[in-house]
Amino acid sequence: MLGAVPVLLAAAFFVTALLYAAVGFGGGSTYAALLAISGLDYRLLPLVALACNIIVVAGGSVRFARAKITPWRGAIVMTALAAPAALVGGLTPIDRETFMLLLGISLVLTGITMLIPLREQAAGAGELESPTRFAKTMPFVAAPLGYLAGLVGIGGGIFLAPLLHLTRWKDPRAIAATASFFILVNSLFGLVGQLLKQGPAAFGGAVGAALPLLLAVAIGGQIGSLMAVKFLPQRVIRWLTAALVMVVGVRLLVGL
Repeated sequence: MLGAVPVLLAAAFFVTALLYAAVGFGGGSTYAALLAISGLDYRLLPLVALACNIIVVAGGSVRFARAKITPWRGAIVMTALAAPAALVGGLTPIDRETFMLLLGISLVLTGITMLIPLREQAAGAGELESPTRFAKTMPFVAAPLGYLAGLVGIGGGIFLAPLLHLTRWKDPRAIAATASFFILVNSLFGLVGQLLKQGPAAFGGAVGAALPLLLAVAIGGQIGSLMAVKFLPQRVIRWLTAALVMVVGVRLLVGL
């Protein structure tokens, strides 16, 4: 177990939540990687990472819904396909080496996706370009992302969002809302799968030991979603986040 949570680890979780929340994501893969580096049993990593994910994206999902930004029809279709796969991913047994390899690759890919330029819609501008012919295929990528979410403790939205942008599926705000909802539901289903596999006692022990980390991401996530974008441009925040996750991802892969 974690024992006494180091201050530096809690600080790293706080910064991760702040950066990810500022760009509309949860940060699950980075939480899992930080825990792996700290020495936590790899089987417990998804439990803590998914719990942190839920805390960070729940507020954003509610705000998007209240502002009537979420395109519910498309978001529900993709999430409905991904959530059962996330449950199966959470139930899937996996050895330590495979888990660390998948987690490291996920982090490196996460960093790359953060560097993909996003479309911006200026105030008063006309309609965005029409969706590409691949936009209708986006539901087919939902299930694999859901499975990966449950398996290694991520939400999957950070991979879904760039694909939605590239295919011009919806406007940027609708895509952010969809990714947030996607992450929230996948994290919940993935967590249920992990609970069924590990048992409630493992979850209680992991979360109890990691309570300071959950508090850190709760505070960091709120600050990130409400304030960070006012102090730093979105592009700078995305670059900082990409650098963070790629360094951690390479660190994990080199250590295999």
